[in-house]
Amino acid sequence: MKLLSLTFVPALALALSGAAALAHSTLAQSEVTAGATTKLTVRVPHGCDGEATHTVELTLPDGVYNAKPMPKAGWELSTETGAYATPYMNHGAEMTEGVRKVTWSGGNLEDGWYDEFTVRAAIGPDVTPGTILYLPVMQYCANGTSDWTDITGADGVPNPAPNARVVAGATGQGHGHAHGQDHDAVAMTNDGSVVAGDLTLTGGFSRATLPNAPVGGGFLTIENAGAADRLVSASSDAAERVEIHEMAMDGDVMRMRKLSDGLPLPAGETVDLKPGGYHLMFMGLTGALVEGETLEVTLEFENAGEVVVPLLIGAPNAKGPGNGTMQHDHGHMADTGKE
Repeated sequence: MKLLSLTFVPALALALSGAAALAHSTLAQSEVTAGATTKLTVRVPHGCDGEATHTVELTLPDGVYNAKPMPKAGWELSTETGAYATPYMNHGAEMTEGVRKVTWSGGNLEDGWYDEFTVRAAIGPDVTPGTILYLPVMQYCANGTSDWTDITGADGVPNPAPNARVVAGATGQGHGHAHGQDHDAVAMTNDGSVVAGDLTLTGGFSRATLPNAPVGGGFLTIENAGAADRLVSASSDAAERVEIHEMAMDGDVMRMRKLSDGLPLPAGETVDLKPGGYHLMFMGLTGALVEGETLEVTLEFENAGEVVVPLLIGAPNAKGPGNGTMQHDHGHMADTGKE
C-alpha cells in the first residue's frame, strides 16, 4: 500500500483501540475521496505532560492541494507555502505551489480540554485508492511538545501521525472539479434543485459584477423538511472568502451584518436568501461574475454536511434566476460589521 505524508486517523482504528486512541491527536475523517475537496479536522485531546498547548502545527503532504485553513478565535493563524511534487489543475488554472504547513499559535488549550483545528483542501485525483495519507501534527507547550509525526503505519508506535484512507471518487470525479459531496445523500433533481438529506435547495442565483468589483452576492431558497439544521459556512473558488450576511432595517437605514454563528434553518420551515434579506457575500472576488455563466458555491450545514450548489449569474439587478430589478443595492447599504 502506497504511503503519503498526511495526518488523519480512521474511525475504525479509534473503535478498535478504544480509550487509548483518544490520547492521540487524530483526524475526524477516516476516509477522503480522490479528486474531491474535503474538510480535514485535527482533534487535539490533551496537552504536553499536563501543560496547556499554545501552538498546533499541521504539515500537509503531497497529494493534498489548494488548502485553506480555518481561523480560530483567540489563535493566530499562519501558513507556509511550497511547491507541489505534481502540478494540479484547479478550475482550469494550473497550481504548482500552495500551502504546505499551517500553524495556529498564541492560544491556550488546557491539558484537560479538547479542541479541533480545520483545513479545507482538495485530494489529488491521481492519488491511488487505498493510499494512506499521513498528516503530521506537532503540539507546543511552555516546556515541552507532543509529537504526532510517525508516518510508518507501524502498530504500537507512541506518536502515530493522524491519517486517512483514500477511496475512489464517483464517476466524473478526478478532474480537479469534484467537491467532496456525499453522493449517497446529495442529488440534483431534473428541475435543477439540489437535495441533501432533508434539505432542498432551489433558485440559486448571483449577479453580474464589473471587472474590478471586490464583492458579489449569492441567493437561494432552502427548504428544511426535517429536524432543525444550520448553514454554518460557505466557500467558493470565485472569492477569497464567502460570508453569510443579513440585511435589516435599523431605524431608517438598511444595514448589513455578518452572521458569525451561521443561519438557523428551523425544522419544517423554508428560509429564503434573497436581495434585501439573508444572503451570501463573496468577499475578494477573484474575477468578474459574468452574466449567463454559473458560479459554484460550497455550503456547509451542521447536519446535512457539505453541498455544492450552482448559482446562475444574472443581470446586475437580477431578483431571481432570471433577470429583473430591485429597489436596493449593496452600494447604498451601510455595513455595520456588527455580530
